[in-house]
Amino acid sequence: MRRNHSNSGNYRNPCLTMHQPWASLLVYGIKRVEGRSWPAPITGRLWIHAASKVPEESTIKAMEYFYKEIYALNGITDIQFPQHYPVSRLLGCVEVVGCLTRDELACWEMVPEGVRVEAQTDYCWLCERPQKLLIPFEMRGYQGVYNLEKKIYEAAVRGLSPVNSPLPVKFPLPDPQNPFSLKPGSISALTPNLKATEVDKSSSISLAIAGAQAAATQFSKKDQNSHSTAQNNAPTNMNANNEDTEVATSYNLRSQGRSMEKGNISSTKLSKTFDDLTLPSYHEEKSSRNRSEGSSKQNRSPGAEADLRQFPQPPSKIFAAALKGLRH
Repeated sequence: MRRNHSNSGNYRNPCLTMHQPWASLLVYGIKRVEGRSWPAPITGRLWIHAASKVPEESTIKAMEYFYKEIYALNGITDIQFPQHYPVSRLLGCVEVVGCLTRDELACWEMVPEGVRVEAQTDYCWLCERPQKLLIPFEMRGYQGVYNLEKKIYEAAVRGLSPVNSPLPVKFPLPDPQNPFSLKPGSISALTPNLKATEVDKSSSISLAIAGAQAAATQFSKKDQNSHSTAQNNAPTNMNANNEDTEVATSYNLRSQGRSMEKGNISSTKLSKTFDDLTLPSYHEEKSSRNRSEGSSKQNRSPGAEADLRQFPQPPSKIFAAALKGLRH
């Protein structure tokens, strides 16, 4: 029987609802840090559920570009992104091995440079060993971290498949004898004079960070009860829209310290770049993906089309929303 560590809350089979494309990127092992405004309430296996909102083309493009650029910092250029991003589905699970503050992770030289760039929120949940479901389960989500229903868990645990991550990361524990030692304050306690590692903010990295922040802010809302909600693991008296309102606060990526000055990118250039779909290598990769999807389209089930990307909005909108904050 697999042991699931839990240091707070009555969690048996904890699950977290996330918007796409972040949910699939985490389950595919591309995303290694889940950002929240509150510390992780569990350590161990965490199931990942995709909320019902269909992601826009601009959101997917921005996040894929972000991860392409930060993986390039560590010499990884071949990233197999998901072919589609299903919604209202249980996708798989990851292992939460700890939680650090943004400043701690950004300074932590024991992890790859690209991982440090993922430190964009108040609290960073550190995730390892992703597994995806061969057949994602349709289900609704709830607020905060909640328990999977027993029947869903029993079926899901039999359908897991390991994922080959582009660059698997093993986060070292400050105390190897204590599985809960990787927590806020643990890294700064070991190295009191931590200083943020300077990442070479070329124009492409600056653009990638700005795009990721802009994509995330479309879900950002003020929620004074986000932390207390996360501690309530009994998903009762929830309305049908909770899975979308709950995940809003997790993507409130702050722009402090992420200036565009070094990249010297104006708002006009940034808007035009994403509006014209002129990200480096994006045309080539998208054309290749479209050919692949076209050849496999005839093999899809009728319901599968509902889970494929639907892109009703111009890409530049989400970037324009974050530019004012980035320039302060």
